[in-house]
Amino acid sequence: MRHSVGFWLLILLGGTVALVFILEQMFPGTLDDPDTRMSIIYRVGWIALIGASVLAFARARPQSALRNAAIWVGIFVVLTGILSFKDDAAFIGKRFLGGLSPMQGMSHQDGSVSFPAGPDGHFYVQANVNGGRVTFMVDTGATDIVLAPSDARRIGLDPARLEFDQLAETANGTVRGASVRLDSFAVGTIAMRDLPAAVNEAEMSKSLLGMAFLRRLSGWRVENGVLTLVP
Repeated sequence: MRHSVGFWLLILLGGTVALVFILEQMFPGTLDDPDTRMSIIYRVGWIALIGASVLAFARARPQSALRNAAIWVGIFVVLTGILSFKDDAAFIGKRFLGGLSPMQGMSHQDGSVSFPAGPDGHFYVQANVNGGRVTFMVDTGATDIVLAPSDARRIGLDPARLEFDQLAETANGTVRGASVRLDSFAVGTIAMRDLPAAVNEAEMSKSLLGMAFLRRLSGWRVENGVLTLVP
């Protein structure tokens, strides 16, 4: 049975409205933004105009024309949804990557970042330091951020040129360290600048993330085996 152009146009508009409704349910409050709302209305209007033109032309060869039109309209609607909800999509992407790589953390919409405990019960955090990646073990008993010599070299600090004039008592005895300043330090969405740190003279299995970092946060907590850092 052949349907009129108006029938197919109503189907097209209904599908578009349904997509917008589904996206609003997935990302509540997004359509509260006037700019986003007007942008979607503008795109839906174009869909209706193009759809009406295509459907009018398609009456001559309905099967092939309507199939091709449906494909292009579907592509347009999907791209519209992605552009309209790109911020939420980026946030979901970050959470997905956080689940795949626990040391990178899981970012939350309030700006906090969470890290699950490792198999040994410690928390490991991957940070971007002076443009290089360093994996730290969180140590609330450490006063400073302590870099292993290998990690120091990775971020552009040459231990051979540092003065190891600090003494610190550890479980392994007295160790020497050199004071440094870190120009940039980022953990997930949390970014800091000009952080004091120390480079350990002896090699370490992991660099330590101590209170010099944690004190600069507005808060941090450990609940159910998850460390949450609050900017």
